[in-house]
Amino acid sequence: MFFKDRSKKLQMVNEKEALPGRQDVMKFNENHFVNGSLMKGPFPEDSSELYLGMGCFWGAERLFWNLEGVYVTSVGYAGGFTQNPLYEEVCSGLTGHTEVVHVVFDSKIISPQEILKVFWEGHDPTQGMRQGNDSGTQYRSAIYYSDEKFLEQIKKSEADYSEALEKEGYSEITTEILPLKNYFYAEDYHQQYLAKNPNGYCGIGGCGVKLPE
Repeated sequence: MFFKDRSKKLQMVNEKEALPGRQDVMKFNENHFVNGSLMKGPFPEDSSELYLGMGCFWGAERLFWNLEGVYVTSVGYAGGFTQNPLYEEVCSGLTGHTEVVHVVFDSKIISPQEILKVFWEGHDPTQGMRQGNDSGTQYRSAIYYSDEKFLEQIKKSEADYSEALEKEGYSEITTEILPLKNYFYAEDYHQQYLAKNPNGYCGIGGCGVKLPE
């Protein structure tokens, strides 16, 4: 156990207190279990990428892998400090990472707006350091982008969805929107978990509020 006080898992750790991690990169089967594409690439020329935190990444990943225009998905850890973390370390709250889905897509077939629509509608972005019954910093809502050109669209979709949520009585959006600083692939058994385990746990659920067109 990393924490005796579970309430600390709801507080973001700072870089000085975070676990150091390791140099060794996570080893896993790089072929996507559903479509066979390589999760580490190389990706098609001109493909686009977003990294989306929506709570437990098992259910979140399933929302994206069958969308037309999505080349490949993977799950991993981002937004924190610990290098090449293990799942147990992320669960401790001592890495600063949140669980994310890496979505690689062809924006000529599926637009960033359509990806963001699935993101916003697929979870509750107002819950802070939790999602449903899953609590801790690893379950915070987040959008990380590796290309600055997406920022305007992301912020516009956030504003539109915030307005829609407010009309339905929801509180403010707590989603973290930042440029990507790191992404570490999760262990093999997490990748496409619900395809490998169709009856597995899925704690993801939206608000029932649509993102305005």
